[in-house]
Order: sequence, then structure tokens, then C-alpha cells
Amino acid sequence: MALEQLTEGIRRIVAPNPSPLTYHGTNTYVLGNGRVAVLDPGPEIATHLQAILDGLGTAETVAAILVTHAHLDHSEGARTLATRTGAPVFAYGPPQAGRSAVMETLAAEGLAGGGEGVDASFFPDQVLGHGTRLSLGDWAVTALFTPGHFCNHLSFRMGEAIFTGDVVMGWSSTLISPPDGDLGDYYESLDVLAAENAQVFYPAHGDPITDPAARLAELRAHRAARTEQILATLADQGPATTTALTAAIYTDTPPDLQFAARRNVFAHLVELEKAGRVSATPTLASEAVFMLCPSG
Repeated sequence: MALEQLTEGIRRIVAPNPSPLTYHGTNTYVLGNGRVAVLDPGPEIATHLQAILDGLGTAETVAAILVTHAHLDHSEGARTLATRTGAPVFAYGPPQAGRSAVMETLAAEGLAGGGEGVDASFFPDQVLGHGTRLSLGDWAVTALFTPGHFCNHLSFRMGEAIFTGDVVMGWSSTLISPPDGDLGDYYESLDVLAAENAQVFYPAHGDPITDPAARLAELRAHRAARTEQILATLADQGPATTTALTAAIYTDTPPDLQFAARRNVFAHLVELEKAGRVSATPTLASEAVFMLCPSG
């Protein structure tokens, strides 16, 4: 597959890694002309990394490698591309960077991810904080810290566009899987993106989002409805585990996505426990028994 020109200064190539969580594959973006930035080089697939380089003009070089977050389908190819081009890798930090306090506690107590493919060996050459501007060619981006899907997640603003990684996609809502994902952080990230008033979002999977405000409102409403489903199920059926709640709520979800559904339900339960609307027995954990609080 060749680089596709989306608009002036933005090209895209889709990695050959389709799956129920990646849709058609990971979108790798090339920003600018001449001294370009490669955003999310994707998984360690030799043909994909070669296609990125082959798609550049004869006088073009890679000046920067930008990574939204440390999932393998986004970051795994970054180090190889850096070695081949000499370009530094920019990101918010290593995989645990930006983890919220409650998620730090859960991780310390032994909670691991649900198989989403954390790139445990990922490290950036240079760290970008929220609001940092980077320009090494005829392009310029501003980093926006947008955790929720993943604790070290960055989005990148370029002009009137924002590259939203996995935190906002058009084809699906994002997976929020503790301890790397946090629903409270996700809501705050939606607010950060809404305040930017961008004209278009370029997600890491799927097509551009041409009405960002409407999509952000839709995603917030979706999460609010899921929270109400969980509360209603607990009110109707009594105390339940994450697995039992998932089975009751996600009745039409294919088997290969049930694990993701359970992680999403747990993310909602963590947020409800923080708000004092549910309690967990014996302690907050993925397979605790959850019940409504009297005032919940």
C-alpha cells in the first residue's frame, strides 16, 4: 500500500494489522514535506515500515517519530524506524507514565491489562508534555495529553486538525482497560479535545471525523448510558461480579470481544466506586463483587 494524500501536508498509510480492535489496521500519518514527521509507525511489520520509507520523495527525510501511546499496534515499529532513519522518538513517556493514582494502586496490587498489547519495552528519546509545540520541518504540532484509553496517550494538534490516536475514533468507542485505561481520565480528555474546537479529527483507526463536536458528544452520551445500564443491572439483579454484569449487558457482543467488554465494565465500576455509588467486596479488584451503595 502506498502513501495516500489526505490534504496538504498530511499523508496516510494503513498498516496490514486488521483485527476487531484495530478495524482495517493502524493509520500511520506522514506530516509535512521534506523533513517529515511519522506519527504512529505502527507494529513491527517490515513491509509496512519499508512502505513508509518508500512512499517518501527522493529528497525527503524523517526528522521525527511521534507516538500517541505505547500499545504495540502504534509504537512497536518506532525503534526500528528510528534506527533506520536516525530520527528521535517523541512521546509522553514510557508505558506507565501518566497513570492515575487509583490505577497505580490497582497495578501495585497485581492488576494487569487484559491482553491489549502493551509495548512494555517502549521508551521515547524525548518527552513531550501537554501543550509542548514541536516543529522540525514545514510542519508543527502541539502535544495534548489525553489519557483514558491509555495512561501515556498524546493527541497532536496540527493547524485545524487533531490526530486523536485511540482516544476518539469514528467507527467505534475506545477500549478503556484498567490499569492502563481510566474512565475519569477519559472524560477529562474529551473535555480537552472539545476545548480545542478543531475542524477534523484524524484517528489511529478508521476514517477522518469531520464533525468532532458531535462525535465527542456522542461518545460522552454512550459512556453515560453504559454507566446507567450497570447501575440498573445492579439494582435489578443485586450484587454481581464484573463477569456477570458483562454477560447481562453485552448480550450481542461476539466472543472475541467479550474480554474487551469486561475491561470496559470494570473501568465504569472503578469510576462508580470512586464516586461512592458502588462498593466492592472484599476490595476493589476486577473480579470483586460490586453492589449499590445506599446513597448510590
